[in-house]
Amino acid sequence: MKPTPAHSTDAAIDISVYRTSSLYLALAFAAMPASAQSAAPIYPSKPIRLISPFAPGGGASIVARLLSEPLTETWKQPVVVDNRAGAAGTIGTEMAARSAPDGYTLVMATASTIIVNPLFSKVPFDPIRDFAPVARTTTVPLVLVVPAAIPARSVKELIALASSRAGGLTYASSGEGSISHLAGELFMSATGIGMVHVPYKGGGQALIDIIAAHVQTGFVNILEALPNMRSGRLRGLAVTSPARWPSIPEVPTVSESGVTGYSVIQWSGVLAPAGTPRDVVLKLNGEILHILNRAELRERLIESGAEPGSGTPEEFGAFIKAEIAKWSTVVKAAKLGAKP
Repeated sequence: MKPTPAHSTDAAIDISVYRTSSLYLALAFAAMPASAQSAAPIYPSKPIRLISPFAPGGGASIVARLLSEPLTETWKQPVVVDNRAGAAGTIGTEMAARSAPDGYTLVMATASTIIVNPLFSKVPFDPIRDFAPVARTTTVPLVLVVPAAIPARSVKELIALASSRAGGLTYASSGEGSISHLAGELFMSATGIGMVHVPYKGGGQALIDIIAAHVQTGFVNILEALPNMRSGRLRGLAVTSPARWPSIPEVPTVSESGVTGYSVIQWSGVLAPAGTPRDVVLKLNGEILHILNRAELRERLIESGAEPGSGTPEEFGAFIKAEIAKWSTVVKAAKLGAKP
């Protein structure tokens, strides 16, 4: 049976009322504050865990603690440094990779944990796929040093000395697969000289034997090299950075000393789990770099031999990829047992 005109009119009225109500609801929602429209709180709204994958007192932990207090003051939320040492930094780094990508778990990464370890052994994370780069925090070069008893006073003289000896020279490192080990391999590859690698269980032990001339040379962290260079126990021949370093401007680079293009940099930086929202990453990047470049802290870092970080998350990510490609080539050429 066809509807009567009265039925049609009622239906039209019902639809009109529905449309009007919907319009009012839409206008009311648009007028609400943004905070009421979204359930997501402003970041950060709870404590942040900053994992340092090494024992307290190391470089990564020091940088993490330099950041934690100012970030806590700025954001009124605790930023807690959580030292999770073990397996050369792999344990703490994996913990961060497996955390929720919400910006509330971060990790202090280094060249050792993100570049070197994955090249030498199978690690339970992918340095590119499993992380979102946030900010490079410090850059620290190595220094090519010899003990006072060795006559070489330049890179060229060291190369000549190594070439004149049938067995070459011995060079110390802080361990098999360490950045100081790879620096020596890259130096031999670039110069064609032979040197015998003498690995130690840490930089401190390597430094003691270089000073005592039990080994003839080595690439030493500038933070460890500087006091001994100033005391005369070590002679710094060159820094491994692309340009001369502010704390020792009188020392030339390895590259300008005749090994063109040579560059080795130790670095630290903050990573977040992959999938962390971009606005959170950008907020972290901006505040971390702001803190590191405050006049007092910047001066303190430079005086100790470290350069404060800079750059966008994308630039940090590109840097990490370039470092992986570079050291993969070195490891493969030196047949150091890189994983397939």
